Amino acid sequence: MKYSQREFEVCKLVSEGKNNNQIAQILNISTHTVKAHLNHIFQMNENIKNRTRLAYILGKENIC
Repeated sequence: MKYSQREFEVCKLVSEGKNNNQIAQILNISTHTVKAHLNHIFQMNENIKNRTRLAYILGKENIC
């Protein structure tokens, strides 16, 4: 999976169990932007349709 730096940061925080509001505060971006990053990640990967699956894949592949 090839993500932008910001998408990778969002992925890392999702894998830590953070919700969209927490991610937005940590990265100093809006929750809308967090959702946009997640939607882009989901669109790039057929096998990832939600944040639970995303966290599972990231952990399995030792990405974060």
